[in-house]
Amino acid sequence: MFKIVEKRKLAENIYEMKIAAERVARAALPGQFVIVRADEGGERIPLTIADYDAEAGTVTIVTQTIGLSTKKICALEAGDYLADFAGPLGRPSEFVHMPIEQLRQRKYLFVAGGVGTAPVYPQVKWLKQHGVECDVIIGAKTKDMLIYTDLMAAQGNVHIATDDGSEGFKGMVTGLMKELVEGEGRRYDECVCIGPMIMMKFVCLTTKPWALQTTVSLNALMVDGTGMCGACRVSVGGKTLFTCVDGPEFDGHQVDFDEAMRRQSMYRNQEKSAMEKYEHHCNCYGK
Repeated sequence: MFKIVEKRKLAENIYEMKIAAERVARAALPGQFVIVRADEGGERIPLTIADYDAEAGTVTIVTQTIGLSTKKICALEAGDYLADFAGPLGRPSEFVHMPIEQLRQRKYLFVAGGVGTAPVYPQVKWLKQHGVECDVIIGAKTKDMLIYTDLMAAQGNVHIATDDGSEGFKGMVTGLMKELVEGEGRRYDECVCIGPMIMMKFVCLTTKPWALQTTVSLNALMVDGTGMCGACRVSVGGKTLFTCVDGPEFDGHQVDFDEAMRRQSMYRNQEKSAMEKYEHHCNCYGK
């Protein structure tokens, strides 16, 4: 059992939780993820680590209520316990293994969408701690859905894009990317993009003509998180890889996003049915 030390609401249906998980906190690196279960009968949910504090023994996760399992997790409060909190899993971001002097010569552009902003944060934070400045684009539908903007601004140069223009650039993150690269002449060695699958697809389509190396983080369907079940398979460069052990970060120009999005929607009907049963149970028994 893993205690929820702190909980706060970041935006509508988006919650941040700080979990007491000393061993995970000591071993975590940027880019890795954990698998969480709300209760003994719960589904295993992969969540990319949003922050970690080895000294305090805590790991931060950010969850959006999309389906039944995430709703159960977000319903818990500070002082409650998660049944499972396994990790850190997956490979850390490649830059953590680069020689520092080489790393400091590189210029990074991070593109974060929605809750994908949270896992971008520890990467930008780690780079700042090692003397590497980054530009960060944070995108959301509206101003009210933006998260981590102040935290991120303390670590990198933040640019905001909202679909409705309620804050920052009006339009998609790809439009702001073009403004920075084509309009202002900024040059980058790598783009790191984390967010909705469709957003990552179009970011990669935008960077490909620029020959800009683009890394994406895939949060696929998972069961065990160790490569044994094959549930999180994804096609990268014509090869079948597993998100849990080969990723979660991949060369975005090699990812078959259309296949990945089809796989994401495979269990939509089952998820809808499970939510209906859960809500019926809550209405009947007042839970």
